[in-house]
Amino acid sequence: MELLKNITSIVALQISFIVIFAWLLTIIVQRSTPWLADRFSGRHRLYILASLPVLRLFILVMAVLLIIPRIIEPSFENLVTLLGALGLALGFAFKDYVSSLIAGIVTLYEMPYRLGDWVSVEGAYGEVRSIGMRSVEIVTPDDTVVVIPHQKLWDHLIFNANNGSSNLLCTTDFYLRSPHDSARARETLEDVGLTSSFVQLKKPVQVIVREKPWGTHYRLKAYPVDPRDQFRFVTDLTIRGRAALSEQGMEFAETNALPE
Repeated sequence: MELLKNITSIVALQISFIVIFAWLLTIIVQRSTPWLADRFSGRHRLYILASLPVLRLFILVMAVLLIIPRIIEPSFENLVTLLGALGLALGFAFKDYVSSLIAGIVTLYEMPYRLGDWVSVEGAYGEVRSIGMRSVEIVTPDDTVVVIPHQKLWDHLIFNANNGSSNLLCTTDFYLRSPHDSARARETLEDVGLTSSFVQLKKPVQVIVREKPWGTHYRLKAYPVDPRDQFRFVTDLTIRGRAALSEQGMEFAETNALPE
């Protein structure tokens, strides 16, 4: 049996009417939904805005369901052929989604990140707040939610700062001009780290010193008690470290264009 019907002028007119009506209805929905959402606030507004893609998909599906019987002969063979083609198309369309689901299963086994971990993926750094079957949600220091598909496991580096523990290393940089007393500068920065109200004393406080053409680079490394305090910890170390070094009469190097 033939798959397609003989399309007459009446059928073509009906299909054109369905397409035009679906297009106009989509435009109406796109314009009316934001207008309606502005009449509400809070969660109700967000729910109305979130319904826009669902409504557009519903209109598209209904239009396709109305067009298919007008161009395809209704038979079992044609139905199997159509479903096979549809399944193949959906397979290509949702291959990334399926890949993310499989990666989500792998995540449950390998556990590259857990709730409360601080991770960095493709430049997005934040705390893991939710782990779903398809994606992981992290909240950045700017209180922005970033949704990362588990598919990133396959071909991207994932940096986990604390890896399921409360130990998260923080690094604070200081740049000093030469000449100066390096031993005194190192001791001063160690004291700054040890006397911070955020420091975890069970972990070591270290100062790494590297000589550069423009002066000396000091890196103060320490662990906060709570990983969520990492930014306040770094701020405290920076402010108190600069004040302590200034009291020693040490001059800071220019930081606008420091070479590596």
